[in-house]
Amino acid sequence: MAAVRDRLIAALDVGSSKVCCFIAEADDGNNLRIIGIGHQLSRGVKSGAVVDMEETETSIRSAVDAAERMAGVPVEQVFVSLSAGNPVSRMISGEVSVAGHEIGSVDIQHVLDRGRADFDSEGREVVHAMPVAYSVDGAAGVKEPRGLVGERLGVDMHIITAAPGPVRNLEVCVNRGHLKVAGFVLAPYASGLSSLVDDERELGVILLDMGGGTTSIAVFLGGNMVFGDIIPVGGNHVTNDIARGLLTPVAFAERIKTLYGSALPSPSDSRETLEVPHMGENDQDGTSRIPRSMLTGIIQPRIEETFELVRDRLVDSGFDKLAGRRLVLTGGASQLPGVRELAGRILDKRVRMGQPTNVSGLADATQGPAFSTCAGLLSYAVAAPVEAYERPAPMVPKGRLAQVGRWLRENF
Repeated sequence: MAAVRDRLIAALDVGSSKVCCFIAEADDGNNLRIIGIGHQLSRGVKSGAVVDMEETETSIRSAVDAAERMAGVPVEQVFVSLSAGNPVSRMISGEVSVAGHEIGSVDIQHVLDRGRADFDSEGREVVHAMPVAYSVDGAAGVKEPRGLVGERLGVDMHIITAAPGPVRNLEVCVNRGHLKVAGFVLAPYASGLSSLVDDERELGVILLDMGGGTTSIAVFLGGNMVFGDIIPVGGNHVTNDIARGLLTPVAFAERIKTLYGSALPSPSDSRETLEVPHMGENDQDGTSRIPRSMLTGIIQPRIEETFELVRDRLVDSGFDKLAGRRLVLTGGASQLPGVRELAGRILDKRVRMGQPTNVSGLADATQGPAFSTCAGLLSYAVAAPVEAYERPAPMVPKGRLAQVGRWLRENF
């Protein structure tokens, strides 16, 4: 891919709680080694969508600058995660004639273009258009049709669309940092590329990426993502529930959730007490002691509601049973104690925790589930999966006068 220049790849995960940038080198075997890491507190993003362009731009600039300084190289293009725009996942089919000759790359591109042309995006932006399986003369389940002979070549495609406004807002924020978007990748798809093993993707698995502002769903089957969805509920909602329930500042609510929070009660909760400051009060009288069971009683209903929403989306999609009983949790909010057990109970799945396994060079602080999406963006870039739709490349002015004009437009 053009964006993989000199085997150097940059990934940018713009989330509701943090903005993370990874810069990596890929060797001849497409093995990735991180050489630059930058992450900042996210500001201006709510439930995955940009709500303040100035603050979002500042967060992006800070994260990218830190990664560039560590790597010692500048970047011009980044692969960006997408969790806004109310993504919609659909399966479509297309078919073309191959007139009995041996199927080649031109025929495959033809059938992909046909499927994409027959799809009505209804004014939404196409984020992914991925071939899931091919068929030759009605024989389904063909993964690689090249070299086969037949009369008709068909394809089943998974198309994901998003509302254009949130996508363009995010792109503008990236462009303001003098970066180009090499491609948008749905956040749970990227997380699956970094956190799942080949057998899971082949036999069927559900991945849940629990972030600060959203909980993302990706279903993999037959080696491909066949369903994706995003629910606008995440770890920040738990924090806000604690702040409201205990009448305490949001910053302290986040701290107490991290240190003492749990999604499931324990026998010692009623005996253990926590000191909680009240909002707007600084003296000693502005604090109170509460049993830890009260904190758990606030957290558990929100986590249960999140998994119930996930269950409903999976049932509606028809992939709840097709994907099997394997569930992988990733994302920062999945690290809360008790989340894994609650997910297994409500969704009736065998659950394991996922984290990046496809890259080397990660620092200890960035090896956890919270960084799965950013690592997965690198995997997407180096794998360069076939898609029937690609975002148009930005027009770069040629000639000295055109470049001067571009510089003036960007800076004045």
